[in-house]
Amino acid sequence: MYDNITLEKGLYNISGKSFTEALRELDADENYIGTELEGLDAYERQLKRFDIKVSGPDSDRVEKFFKTTQSAILFPEFVRRCIKAGMDGASILPEIVAATTYTDGVDYRGLAITDNGSDEAIAAGADLPITSVKNAASTVAVSKYGRQIQTVYEVLKKQRLDLFGVVLKATGAKISGVINKAAAEVLANGVDKTPLAGDTLTYADLAAFWASMEGHSMSAMLVSPKVMATILAMDEMRYASGRISGGTVETPYGVKLVKCSGLSDEYAIGVDASSALEMVLGSDVVVDSDRLISSQTDSIAFSVSVGFTKIYSSAVSVLSTVKNG
Repeated sequence: MYDNITLEKGLYNISGKSFTEALRELDADENYIGTELEGLDAYERQLKRFDIKVSGPDSDRVEKFFKTTQSAILFPEFVRRCIKAGMDGASILPEIVAATTYTDGVDYRGLAITDNGSDEAIAAGADLPITSVKNAASTVAVSKYGRQIQTVYEVLKKQRLDLFGVVLKATGAKISGVINKAAAEVLANGVDKTPLAGDTLTYADLAAFWASMEGHSMSAMLVSPKVMATILAMDEMRYASGRISGGTVETPYGVKLVKCSGLSDEYAIGVDASSALEMVLGSDVVVDSDRLISSQTDSIAFSVSVGFTKIYSSAVSVLSTVKNG
């Protein structure tokens, strides 16, 4: 049972497994079906074992993790989960990524896909149109994004875990902002911009832009905060009332506007999320577990390795949002 497991830092270093996955092998979720612990994962059961409350008004202080040498093993995973929650909450990737590929390398070679021939009905005896799938001519770099929180245990130990979690989540959100921008830049790279019909961006420009994507269905439009505000101020967008969620707004014609901080104010990116972008993940959130297990830590470092490559270039369009932009 969960209260008899011996926790050791080696659980963080099992190749191909997260800390929780390693715990699950020692304490299977299936053992708790029909009990009051059903619904908790293996890590959450360990928090219960050591009576560590990580959220809410009665959350414990950081020092609660370090009451025993075994409970201290749980602290790096708390940090990782908070950072991951912050990253996920600020990420636009679910709105634009069609496929995720995992790699152990520092670079990755994607696919080059070319459609040739007519899409019309095929006459008897005529050749079939061809879709060519080859290795891309160049590789994609898998870049590391991360941050270091400088602190000392004496400062942290009396802090409520609820408050400390807010700091970790906000730090994770900062990294997601950088990754969001990197993904948007890959999408826009090499795509000719559709010009405005007039001197300023109008709702008619947006509707025409949506209709212009041939062979694909535009599902999302990435815009900067400034451009988002301009669009939301349009009279036609009053019909979007009630369909606003976080940094996204559904337009009356069904395309989801996605706010992307760091994106240029001079263009918007239209995406068919089903076929536009591949995310190449070198690693999920990694924290320095050895240092965090010690109560003498003076910093918290974390990173994630990720890259992006376009799958179908035709699944991306770019609209100028300023005259001659």
